[in-house]
Amino acid sequence: MTTLKETRARMDKALEAMRREFASVRTGKASPALLEHLRVEAYETQMPLEQLSSISAPEPRLLIVQPWDKNLVGAIEKAIRSSDLGLNPSNDGNVIHVPIPPLNEERRQELVKVLHKMAEEGRVSLRTARRLANEEIKSRMKSGEFPEDEGHRVLEEIQELTDAYVEKIDALLKSKEQEVLEV
Repeated sequence: MTTLKETRARMDKALEAMRREFASVRTGKASPALLEHLRVEAYETQMPLEQLSSISAPEPRLLIVQPWDKNLVGAIEKAIRSSDLGLNPSNDGNVIHVPIPPLNEERRQELVKVLHKMAEEGRVSLRTARRLANEEIKSRMKSGEFPEDEGHRVLEEIQELTDAYVEKIDALLKSKEQEVLEV
């Protein structure tokens, strides 16, 4: 059934997007994923930081950003500083050092709220995929292309698939929430 395969593919994409989003949320540990998707004003356009530099975590509380073009050091530092990550970078002209401060309790709670918002966006993506699949099946049933009992069975499968993916997002959320709240 192509509709089920397409729906599963859409839901896989939504789940993968959630993983990337969650990786960008700061915990107490330094992770290059924290900065990868940060947008930097470079070459008269907005570009992801990962396309302009290498990002490494040589220590648990330090990120090193090494731009491939030394002229971008200032722009990259500005982008990191103005992001909502609460980081305070410094540069030596060639490399940007980004110390990762420990999270205080208030900031941890804010991050948990951000995680819940991201998870809800992921669930909305799943529900959109379900709605598109349901509409297709119902229109095929209406046109007689699909027997009604077969159509209802597929609709149930789509709902079961949606429930399974919602559980996966909830598990990701719970795991990331524990990681953020860990002192």
